[in-house]
Amino acid sequence: MKRVLGSVFEYIKRLDKILLLLCIAASVFSVVLLYTLYLNNISDYVQARHYQTQIIASALGLGAAFVIAAIDYKFISKIWFVYAPVCLIFVLLLFTSLGQGVEGADDIGWLKLGPVSFQPSELLKVAFIMTFATHLSKVGKKMNQLPHFVLLCVHGLVPTLIIAKQGDDGSALVFLFIFIAMMFAAGLSWKYILAGAIAVPPIVYVMWNYVMQPHQKKRFLVLFDPEVQATEMLGIYNQQRLGKIALGSGQLTGKGLLGGSYTYVSEIQTDFIFSYIGMTLGFIGCVATVVLLLAICVKILSVASGAKDQLGKLICIGVFTVVAFHSVVNIGMVLCVVPVIGIPLPFISAGGTSVLSLYAMIGLVMSVFAHDTRKYHMFYTEKD
Repeated sequence: MKRVLGSVFEYIKRLDKILLLLCIAASVFSVVLLYTLYLNNISDYVQARHYQTQIIASALGLGAAFVIAAIDYKFISKIWFVYAPVCLIFVLLLFTSLGQGVEGADDIGWLKLGPVSFQPSELLKVAFIMTFATHLSKVGKKMNQLPHFVLLCVHGLVPTLIIAKQGDDGSALVFLFIFIAMMFAAGLSWKYILAGAIAVPPIVYVMWNYVMQPHQKKRFLVLFDPEVQATEMLGIYNQQRLGKIALGSGQLTGKGLLGGSYTYVSEIQTDFIFSYIGMTLGFIGCVATVVLLLAICVKILSVASGAKDQLGKLICIGVFTVVAFHSVVNIGMVLCVVPVIGIPLPFISAGGTSVLSLYAMIGLVMSVFAHDTRKYHMFYTEKD
């Protein structure tokens, strides 16, 4: 018993408490925002289930993070064949009658199994970070040899293309940026970087003229074309227009979380929750939110820099990319500098699966932090 208690205390001592507290603070902030959104009755789409689901998902996610942190990330890497196929199968089931969409979304991104609905793409992000980090760490310096480079590209493009085919362009971009960031961090040769830079213009040309649908093009055009903005004032541009008005209406200190005169914005509880922050807490609240998310990102990078091996470093880089990309794109959507592509604000936007997957990723980062030596294990300590 004494030995078990000693192991538990050792585990608690090795937890990255700062990262954990930052994430918990973001979750508490999220619940407060969603609860007041419900009380203020800004939109019929905002219901009690949003803040209730957020509480449950945050609690379950926190528990999952503790469990994952207790397991050596090297062991999690070794059993990729257990969780990766399951996550991939869930995504493929979206192409069956089990796949569902929601009002206002362009994709069929929710899987309904009995009474439970969830987004498999969020779970696949966790599995992809682990499998790709494992792949990169195994090939090591050989990654720039053409056969290994091609296989790494296939590994990265398969989930990206599957999610794109499913219709979730935002999540597909997240997978693409995870792939790019982890390749850079692993030591991608400048020759491939130069070749990729040269290939970007023709790829963009082909995508714009032969792949993208008219409604997708409009999401870009409304950002800088006044004529398209005028014609889409009550169409594609309406959500961003109202979101920007709501964001600015709070001015410096906001209208308060309760009892104000609020602007209606569709999907304000998910993709446009940053506009609600600006409306209720003002510029100060927006800056505080950015600082909180930035602190989480910096802490993850700090763990990456202190990782004892390539695998741990790459896991942290993958998680950092998810949090950073989601934060920049979500806030950019509200500021009308990037198109609306359905990217939630990490830990803060309503979304049970998103919160669960984020906490699972944080658990992986904490595992890298806790298991920084082969001498330590959750349930025993190796003798010298």
